[in-house]
Amino acid sequence: MSPFLDACRGRPVAHTPVWIMRQAGRYLPEYRKIRENVDFLTFTKTPELAAEATLQPIRRFDLDAAILFADIMTPVEGMGIEVRFEGGPVIERPVREVAAIDQLRVPDPRQAVPYVLETIDRVRAELPSSVPLIGFAGAPFTVFCYVVEGHGSRSFAAARAFLNAEPEAARRLLGLIADTTTAYLRAQAEAGAQALMLFDSWIGLLDARDYDEFAAPLLEKIFGELGQLEAPLLYFPRGGAHLLERVRSLPIDVVGIDWQTPLSRAHTVLGSDVTLQGNLDPAALFAPRERLVRSIEHVLGEAAGGRHIFNLGHGIDRATDPDAVAFLVDTVHARTAR
Repeated sequence: MSPFLDACRGRPVAHTPVWIMRQAGRYLPEYRKIRENVDFLTFTKTPELAAEATLQPIRRFDLDAAILFADIMTPVEGMGIEVRFEGGPVIERPVREVAAIDQLRVPDPRQAVPYVLETIDRVRAELPSSVPLIGFAGAPFTVFCYVVEGHGSRSFAAARAFLNAEPEAARRLLGLIADTTTAYLRAQAEAGAQALMLFDSWIGLLDARDYDEFAAPLLEKIFGELGQLEAPLLYFPRGGAHLLERVRSLPIDVVGIDWQTPLSRAHTVLGSDVTLQGNLDPAALFAPRERLVRSIEHVLGEAAGGRHIFNLGHGIDRATDPDAVAFLVDTVHARTAR
């Protein structure tokens, strides 16, 4: 039995399940020790290391799900896009011309990312049966932002300008990313991932009209095709509170909610047929224990009466004390035991 998978499907659970976005990574001393001698890209492409990073938080905390250690930009190399990491993804040659789009392809994941599939196999062999593995990818618009901009940004001005200046070319590029994403996630499920999540970190930059034109059709297609699998489907539209009424129409099981959007409001908009995931402010993990307890109880209160998976409202900060994470997990389990 898996509380996480049961919660995704809206089935009764013995306690509210909890996992943490970016739980496998740089806030853990055991992760930092391994990273001292290897660069990030090599780390993600080495199955024994990526599997170890995936499993580290499961060994340390009583988490209800593991998430694959990878990056949202992992599949773009197979498309023909060169990427390196310097504190974040950097695209060697940003894609901003029709001729560059014509050179791209939709790769076979078995040939393009065999290391990801091997990592999944290694992780599944060691995970407890009650702890499922979440596979993931970046959503098309978010990946598009990096591919066109060339690097991280708060506004992704170049990417949004390309979207408006060259809408047909932008749709072609988004379509290639979407097809690559679908194949990539399907391969993860076939390799053993038991749930699939799309991270849409920058979808909040779009207004409702551009979301309807450029993002929604691709999300519907991806989730529609993946819905043929047994894996629950999760979507995290960070900064997308203004889009939740539209997200409601997607064929998904779980919607991640950022910490700026009350779960009670999200529940009202999305309805009772979807599980909400979230949404503690990551900064709350720096608070004294009594204040952290109040913050945890507030989130649980906001979710009361609805389907819920406890998580942060964004990725965990690298300076977080692992003891605070242990306290969070134990407190959620204790407060929600049924």
